[in-house]
Amino acid sequence: MEGKFEGKKDDLKGRAKEAAGDLTDDDELKREGKADRAAGTVKEKLEKAKEKGEEVIDKAKERIQRR
Repeated sequence: MEGKFEGKKDDLKGRAKEAAGDLTDDDELKREGKADRAAGTVKEKLEKAKEKGEEVIDKAKERIQRR
């Protein structure tokens, strides 16, 4: 279940870094924040793809077992 929230965690961490970078006028921190947010988006999409793949496998197993 932990993996399910990794993307959200990275997104929130990135947003916090971006906000801190804006407040302190720190471009490096803003870039780090954007990178964290992008990583969060990728993790969320990978998790969704994994869940979809697991659903397909489960359905295939059910069909095989019914035969």
